[in-house]
Amino acid sequence: MPPPAPRAIASSYAWQLLFSDGWAMAALIFGLVGAIFTFVGLILTLGIITAFVGIPFAGLGLLLLVGGGGVVVWRYQAAQQTVEVLRGGTAVEGQIVQVEENVQVRVNRRHPWVIRYTFRVGGRAYAGQVSTLNMPGTRLQVGHRACILYLPNAPEQNVLYPHP
Repeated sequence: MPPPAPRAIASSYAWQLLFSDGWAMAALIFGLVGAIFTFVGLILTLGIITAFVGIPFAGLGLLLLVGGGGVVVWRYQAAQQTVEVLRGGTAVEGQIVQVEENVQVRVNRRHPWVIRYTFRVGGRAYAGQVSTLNMPGTRLQVGHRACILYLPNAPEQNVLYPHP
């Protein structure tokens, strides 16, 4: 079982979670490409002769930049929520119900593992999942008990403890 709340979880852990998130990485790349396209488009637009190329470049760049930025903000908020649950969540015993390798995704020549779990709070069943590049150890096998942290006012916000 984890130590009592509030637990010492570094604020930088949200950034670690963000940089291991596929959605966030793709969004950062789209945002970077969007920033470059916007910059080049604006430069081309200022050179009046090349404005017919610059305006579409700038428009496409702004779309990529705003879209990528929006996804990064969304994923950062999710990472912050995970850190909040780890810091102040209530512990309950749950059970690992599925552990599978996601072969449709590849990161650094490795496939992430998806660990699904269930737990009960106030007579109601809840479920959650976590994805990790680390191979699950013996404690994270189907049928084994697991410690789950959840927010008392929102049990659907939950994480596996210790967070893989």
